[in-house]
Amino acid sequence: MSSTDGPAPATGSRLDAVPPELLILAGTVSVQFGGGLATTLIREYGPLPVVAMRIVFGAVLLLAFQRARVRGVSRAALLSCLALGVILAAMNSLFYVALSRVPLGVAVTIEFWGPLTVAVLGSRRWLDLIWVALAAAGIYILAGGRLEADDLVGVLAAFGAGFCWALYIGVGGRVAREWPDGRGLTLAMLAASALILPVALVGSDVRPLLVAPVALAGGVVVALFSSAIPYTAEIAALRRLPAATFGVLMSLEPAIAAAVGFVLLGQVLHTQDLAAIAFVALASAGASLSARRMPVTPGELEAA
Repeated sequence: MSSTDGPAPATGSRLDAVPPELLILAGTVSVQFGGGLATTLIREYGPLPVVAMRIVFGAVLLLAFQRARVRGVSRAALLSCLALGVILAAMNSLFYVALSRVPLGVAVTIEFWGPLTVAVLGSRRWLDLIWVALAAAGIYILAGGRLEADDLVGVLAAFGAGFCWALYIGVGGRVAREWPDGRGLTLAMLAASALILPVALVGSDVRPLLVAPVALAGGVVVALFSSAIPYTAEIAALRRLPAATFGVLMSLEPAIAAAVGFVLLGQVLHTQDLAAIAFVALASAGASLSARRMPVTPGELEAA
């Protein structure tokens, strides 16, 4: 964020006083809390209206802290923002479809195959085969018993969200380099809003939501906890955090998602499901530590 953007430097200095590990953990808990709240709204109104609220309200919240000026920006930088917006719209939509059909912890764990693959591709060590096998075993356990009826749709949607997450790491890294002041993220969210809003209006009935002030307020809270808070915390932390440490901390996300799903949503997982989540978390931590180079960008554009 540039020095001409008002109070941002003071905010940044305050966050710089907080240990980066704590910022990442706070961002992860915030994202999963937002995912839990989103699940309650999805049950009532469906995934498309809720994801539209998250993206649109999230863009508004980001605009409140970061003006989206495009004067003097190259065409390539603008195209990168547009591409990131498309990825964000697809990733969050797929993830919310998954949340409507499978437990939060299961959806997050299956989705994790995307960033885990990116981490493993950063290395050529034989040890990576162990991490891949461990993660594959965990995801198979979680998905294997759900390949029927609506659960199949949820599993496939979670896999699709993971693919988008992997794309995000590459495109998000380019946007971060081309827009060091953070404006690129705001523009990408605006592009995602322009894409998801008409889809939600055409593909779902939003009328019940529009006459429910409590639900609309819930959408603002989802946007705050799933977008504004974690984006701010992670961007502040990543300036001071090694890539491997970031990857290890992010590996806690499936377990945190399972805990939030249990506490907020009453989603009880079987012992084999919890073991599978542990497999994927361990694989992610191991791959992050052994990878020679792991691209690091704000992780919670992740779909939770």
